[in-house]
Amino acid sequence: MNLSIRFAQRCYAMLALLLIACAAHAQTPLPSWNEGPSRQAILEFVDAVTKEGGPDYVAPVDRIAVFDNDGTLWSEQPMYFELIFAMDELKVLAPQHPEWKQEQPYKAALEGDRQTLAASGKEGLLKIVGVTHTNMTTQVFSNEVKQWVKTAKHPRFKQPYTSLTFAPMRELLYYLRGNGFKTYIVSGGEVEFMRAWAQDVYGIPPEQVIGTTFTTEFQMQDGKPVLMRLPKLDYNDDGPGKPVSINKFIGRQPIFAFGNSDGDLQMLQWTMAGPGKRFAGLVRHTDAKREWAYDRDSQIGKLDKALDEANSKGWVVVDMAREWKRIYAFDMPR
Repeated sequence: MNLSIRFAQRCYAMLALLLIACAAHAQTPLPSWNEGPSRQAILEFVDAVTKEGGPDYVAPVDRIAVFDNDGTLWSEQPMYFELIFAMDELKVLAPQHPEWKQEQPYKAALEGDRQTLAASGKEGLLKIVGVTHTNMTTQVFSNEVKQWVKTAKHPRFKQPYTSLTFAPMRELLYYLRGNGFKTYIVSGGEVEFMRAWAQDVYGIPPEQVIGTTFTTEFQMQDGKPVLMRLPKLDYNDDGPGKPVSINKFIGRQPIFAFGNSDGDLQMLQWTMAGPGKRFAGLVRHTDAKREWAYDRDSQIGKLDKALDEANSKGWVVVDMAREWKRIYAFDMPR
């Protein structure tokens, strides 16, 4: 056998081994998760509740999984991405409002003064969100969000904001749906902001996105019916508001929930309060190199009381630095 034939045979053998390895990897659940307590807990839970005839079996109709968005499914630093969108929109509107140059919190937002903006609290942030999210139709707002998603880049990573979704959590969403779960977003973010891109990014349709809402009113404009977004907060879907909205819009108590902050505590408590086997998880931001490291003292995504309760009750706490091979899809896996 000549040298060229031997070389070709070796190449074919190596290619075959590579294809086998790739196929095995594709069939492995949660490939961006390291072997560890969180991944193991997820796999064991899903196996238990989907095993027909088993003691923990849950019918598909009751396999409801709820996820926070900011800090749980995508990053939230240096500030909530929706707020960055609002600040970008504020600059577009600023020429029509010269008074904003002297009026807070608009002045701080226009000048990029994050410290003063943070000091304005929820009331100040709602003012900025209100003027940039309302007094327009739902279609106009959705188009503005979609355009921003296409063009805006994160200041640190120079990537579109939707590229800063967590690869391990997207795998988890697909894994759950592949095992008969229905996945929902339950977030403090504004609902129409998330609906503009959630299906493309997470595979979660608009009707399964629950969030904070502004009052919407039916109107006729130029002989055509529209839904007008009014500058009046309708419902704040955060903290204790989350279980209320889950009951209102889903009508079933979840058996699986994931969050990352104290704003998700009541959602996790409500999920764990039901009968049978249940799962509560927290994403803990511990990776300053690949993402950010913060929890108890953070002004964004503060994780304090929920972390204490998770530790005392045995909920799953994901250590991002140790348990995720990659953070984003554009990361090289460890």
